[in-house]
Amino acid sequence: MVNKKTWKEFRDSGMLWWINMILHTFGWAIVMDIEEDGEITNCYPARVKFRGFGEKNNSDGYIKVSKYLADNAEILKEESES
Repeated sequence: MVNKKTWKEFRDSGMLWWINMILHTFGWAIVMDIEEDGEITNCYPARVKFRGFGEKNNSDGYIKVSKYLADNAEILKEESES
């Protein structure tokens, strides 16, 4: 099953932050160009020099991912069992 989602939904769920934490280990990141109105106009992989995020970004990311898990735990469990 494939259920296409938007880059905005991916970002809002905390998944972009989570994946970029992993990618930073290898000097990579998924970069999004975001306009002032919040529209995502481009998304691409990039090599980066920085590693990790600041404390506020990490706190916000953990909150978003925790909320996503809480809101989707039952369906994730069902999907894993089918």
